[in-house]
Amino acid sequence: MNMLRKAVGHALLAGSILAMAASGQAGYARSAKSSTPPGGAPGDTDVTNRAKTLLAKMTPEEKAGQLSQYFYFGQAPATMTDPIDAAIAKGQAGALLFITDPAQTNKLQKIAVEQTRMKIPLLFGFDVIHGLRTIFPAPIGMAASWDPAMVEQAQGIAAAESRAVGLHWTFAPMVDIARDARWGRIFEGAGEDPYLGSAMAAAQVRGFQGRHIGEPGHIIAGPKHFAGYGAAMGGRDYDEVDLSDNLLWNVYLPPFKAAVDAGAGNIMSAYMALNGEPATANHWLLTKVLRDTWGFKGFVVSDADAVNSLTTHGLTRDGPDAALRAVKAGLNMEMIPPTMPGHMGSIATAVAEGRLTTAELDKAVQPILEMKIRMGLFENPYVDASKAEAVLNDPAHRTAALHAAERSAVLLRNENALLPLDRTGIKSIAVIGPLADSAREVLGSWVFPMNKAVGVGILAGITDKVGKTVRVDYSAGVNMPKRTYPSPFVMMETMMGTPAVKRPPIDDTAEIARAVGLAKNADVSVLVLGESQEMSGEMASRASFDLPGRQQELLDAVVATGKPVVVLLMSARPLNLKNSKAGAILDLWYPGSEGGHAAANLLFGDAVPGGKLPISWIPSAAQAPTTYSYLISHDQANAMHRYWDGSNEPTYAFGHGLSYTSFTYSNLHVQQPSYHVGEPVKVSVDLTNSGKRTGDEVAQLYIHQRSGTSSRPIRELKGFQRVTLKPGETRTLQFTLTPSDLRYWSAVTRDWVQDESAFDIWAGGSSNAALAGSFEISGR
Repeated sequence: MNMLRKAVGHALLAGSILAMAASGQAGYARSAKSSTPPGGAPGDTDVTNRAKTLLAKMTPEEKAGQLSQYFYFGQAPATMTDPIDAAIAKGQAGALLFITDPAQTNKLQKIAVEQTRMKIPLLFGFDVIHGLRTIFPAPIGMAASWDPAMVEQAQGIAAAESRAVGLHWTFAPMVDIARDARWGRIFEGAGEDPYLGSAMAAAQVRGFQGRHIGEPGHIIAGPKHFAGYGAAMGGRDYDEVDLSDNLLWNVYLPPFKAAVDAGAGNIMSAYMALNGEPATANHWLLTKVLRDTWGFKGFVVSDADAVNSLTTHGLTRDGPDAALRAVKAGLNMEMIPPTMPGHMGSIATAVAEGRLTTAELDKAVQPILEMKIRMGLFENPYVDASKAEAVLNDPAHRTAALHAAERSAVLLRNENALLPLDRTGIKSIAVIGPLADSAREVLGSWVFPMNKAVGVGILAGITDKVGKTVRVDYSAGVNMPKRTYPSPFVMMETMMGTPAVKRPPIDDTAEIARAVGLAKNADVSVLVLGESQEMSGEMASRASFDLPGRQQELLDAVVATGKPVVVLLMSARPLNLKNSKAGAILDLWYPGSEGGHAAANLLFGDAVPGGKLPISWIPSAAQAPTTYSYLISHDQANAMHRYWDGSNEPTYAFGHGLSYTSFTYSNLHVQQPSYHVGEPVKVSVDLTNSGKRTGDEVAQLYIHQRSGTSSRPIRELKGFQRVTLKPGETRTLQFTLTPSDLRYWSAVTRDWVQDESAFDIWAGGSSNAALAGSFEISGR
């Protein structure tokens, strides 16, 4: 969130496929929610009546207080926190964020429920992006698992740990589609495809929230950033977004729709202007689409300082005007960084002056009160601090993190079956690279000092695996360069007095020479390369996909020894290894708390990689934005050669990922050659493990509509299944293409359409799947 940039800057200056079903109009993953949640939770009518009873007793000032969420850094100077304590006591705060100490949350909650007239409890939120104490792989990595059930489990654990320390709400999942890998926040999402993105969005909402909002051990999910943030111009964070209606409805909105259908209780508005109108005051987005069309009943929070930023955008005159415009557009809560002025208090004045009606104010406040009622905070406002550590340190959570890291890894290259390594034949390993010996780097971005997370580095994981039976030598090889300006996370750590551990610099030239010497004397070299964790995430866009610093020189020098080389990559975006001849390349993303152990298991075959790329792996930032799912244009025969000085074909296609075994697809069968509009299309394909090891394959189904009301992409993902097969085993996989899968939003009709048309269909292990078939859709 821009919260960090502004807040810290000012301070320093001062499931599984079975869980997938068609949504009502877009045909993407969802989880049905009943209007009366199970497990004895209050029904909608009871919640609404209680909220309205509270509203009837509240003054305009008390109502306005519910619309503000303040940053609260417990370790920050008292000059920053004391005014917030006072605001809570006056009923001027509805929520806080950045507190993970249960004693502190109880202390602040006590002010709200014992010192204010209405005794309305606070909501506590935090950026639980891919774990709290137990860190799971980066979200882009978890998307690479193509395993919604695993992702749901991971976020369920994150929710349990969060609830144990007194948190009620996370600003996640980020469901922005990202087709420009220059954008740093690709780290937090599920990649470029709306079908996969929708499946991951719904799974995360289910994991965070459980069966219903308020289920014990779960928290409110807050999908973000509504909407289009991932299409920032040039991949530059916070920049404007200009999207056609075709892209908005067919690509960028579906994951949000899937999250809403899964029951998300909160939505975060985006910073930027969408097609010229800032999202935080965009009535069409926040009311017409989100509430009127999709039926969203939760509350909308701004991203950090995004209400103030409406004036920066040139939309509003000042802060009070910005607050009024945002509330009228459909915003419910303003997120306010420290040292920045909040303006929701001025809403009471707007009511008194007749610029906002009481009904409009009540409409803004009611969803917040309803969420607090659903979470049971009026009955149980405090957290039992004595139980927190037992939940945070549950060993089952680390086991789940290990499993997630193994399932998220993508084997990009494996020449001559270099991997898995033969443990009996290897007596020495050279572990080389600036990211190899770091317990912090495996965690990735969006992990704060207050998480108190501990990771296992790659060197430590390999050493633990081989014990004393194999000699392990280590060299950092080169320095990892620093960013040209500090990341918001580093600035926050500095402000809180907990700066990251700094390593003394090394002589790159001398260390490369030493690394080469170690490689020559080892049976195999494992190079751990990529981007440091601060190079991905917020304010972390890049203009190049080259390895930072002198890592490429290090890689080339070690490969030149002629000894076997395995590259382990840590990054959230594609990296260009310059056609390196390294024998194997395994992408770990940022693998989380158990990253080192997962890497070692994968290297030695105790785990078999089965992940697939959720992005097109392009070699150059000049190719961005890009997607496999492009519209067919003039001169399709030369589609990959539209740069005269190079190809625009990706190094690895969307959906690509190898295994330690091999798979064969056959017998693609459409149940009948023709269907009527509105009928489901039944498809099957045989998948065989044709290799010698048990392994996972993600079977992917793609379609292309040949003609219709509008042009359709050359291929679109419309189904996937991750399955485990033994050597020689064949399984027939069944897919159903629903009417929603075959319809799309057309700029011609300004509505959703399903055309009569011929369709091509493919099944395989990537978006380059070759096994093809076809079917027809005709009128009734």
